[in-house]
Amino acid sequence: MPQKLTETFVERVKPDSRARTYGDGRGGHGLTLHVQANGYKWWYQRLRIQGRPANVGLGGYPLVTLAEARQAASTNTQIAQEGGDPRPSKRQVPTVAETLAAVIERDAPTWRHPERTAANWRNVLRRHANAVLTMRVDEVTSADCIDVLAPLWNTKRETGRKAKRRLSAIFNLAVAEGRRTDNPIHQASAALPNRRGDQQRTRRQAALPYDQVADALATVAASAAWLGTKLAFRFLVLTAARGGEVRGATWAEIDFDAALWTVPRTRMKAGDEHRVPLSTAALAVLAEAQDIADESDLLFPTVRGKSMSDATLSKLLRENHVPGVPHGFRSSFRDWAAEQTAFPRAVMEAALAHKVADEVEAAYFRSDLLEKRRDLMQEWANYLQSQAPTIGVTASSTK
Repeated sequence: MPQKLTETFVERVKPDSRARTYGDGRGGHGLTLHVQANGYKWWYQRLRIQGRPANVGLGGYPLVTLAEARQAASTNTQIAQEGGDPRPSKRQVPTVAETLAAVIERDAPTWRHPERTAANWRNVLRRHANAVLTMRVDEVTSADCIDVLAPLWNTKRETGRKAKRRLSAIFNLAVAEGRRTDNPIHQASAALPNRRGDQQRTRRQAALPYDQVADALATVAASAAWLGTKLAFRFLVLTAARGGEVRGATWAEIDFDAALWTVPRTRMKAGDEHRVPLSTAALAVLAEAQDIADESDLLFPTVRGKSMSDATLSKLLRENHVPGVPHGFRSSFRDWAAEQTAFPRAVMEAALAHKVADEVEAAYFRSDLLEKRRDLMQEWANYLQSQAPTIGVTASSTK
């Protein structure tokens, strides 16, 4: 006799190389758990409605629990036995645009800039997926999704990825609400061109080999750029921080006694506070930055005392013929740490404010490994100094 599902099984069942279904035993009103190869789980019910077999979507797990799915299946069975149709009326099914609004309303409280992010979501889909926005969310097929995404995939890949992620979020909500039994983006993905190799080549070109980083520092230091811009770039390299974290850094975040820079959670990608140990070279950068300190409290203000734009450092590298992008220097640091040091991987990842993906390893390393990271960052600074003894920034540059 087929076994009834349990909460523990539903929570822990892992995806296989192909989709799997698990029934809720006899007497389960045809309730079935569908586990896709990508790990997504959703409920549906096998039922006879007005004499015809049908599958009725009940929503995704864990948004819909086992107990809730059983209750919905029992209610649907009773309606069907009385000659009714438990499926939502077609008039009740929202459009893709209406479901987009529901996704934004649900997720906006978690976004750092809710209004700006919501506007971006709407604009991208209106510009590139307008053909499906007016369709009912249950009518969109994988072919419709391919029609939207394929033209973007070879010409505007990043825009295509954004549209794909946002459409997927819309259809996931539709599945969770029982409006659909599948996410058509999953099927459409298989038909999109795979240019992974090209992407990897692009990423390698964007990051300098670590043995060329000191030369890049020297080139920028000798340029006629504004002192604040040059110092910001050097600080970015020495701390392996993201550009946005450096551009928004303030003197209030610096503890000189502890040689520590604490980046608040509001400016971190993962939303967690990040402590950055400062090497002697990084502290020297801050000593030079005190010459341009102003009322803005920014470590590296512009000439007009404003925060740098996100294009400032990229322009600095481009104008000085330094290949790569600011973010790529994090990769340079990571490659150096892996190839030239014996520090554990967790220390390297913590230095980049990356979360450890492996659950066992993450449970073991409960601290942020600050002191080990302090040693790592000092070795990085020492390495750069040994490669190019003269990489200082002169305070005479004021352009």
